[in-house]
Amino acid sequence: MGDDPAPVVSPHFPRPRHEVRDVAVRPVLVAGLGVGVVLVMLAVAANLLFPQRSLDRLLVTPLPPMAAPALQSDPAADMAAFGAADMARLESFGWVDRAQGVAHVPIGQAMRQVVREGVPDWPGAGAGRP
Repeated sequence: MGDDPAPVVSPHFPRPRHEVRDVAVRPVLVAGLGVGVVLVMLAVAANLLFPQRSLDRLLVTPLPPMAAPALQSDPAADMAAFGAADMARLESFGWVDRAQGVAHVPIGQAMRQVVREGVPDWPGAGAGRP
């Protein structure tokens, strides 16, 4: 563990040199100052475009309390109940608009009736089909 041997200097290559300075300080300071000035100008422009004081005058205190969000505790059961309610409506009789005389019938019965009677103004089975 003695002294390290002296570096070998080749006659074909110049002696290695090193940098004396890593970064020029002046350009870094100028760039930082420029960024700071731009940020201040943007803050002033935002304050002029969107004044907070006028918004604060529109708010009336005390503010009304907000309701807590309704969270789904069991999405699968909710979806099953939703599907069951849809199927119950599709498979039942009821009024859509009693004043206009519009009702709904079970979907199976409605499909059988369409097959039996057809759809008004619908082209027939042989019209325009191969």
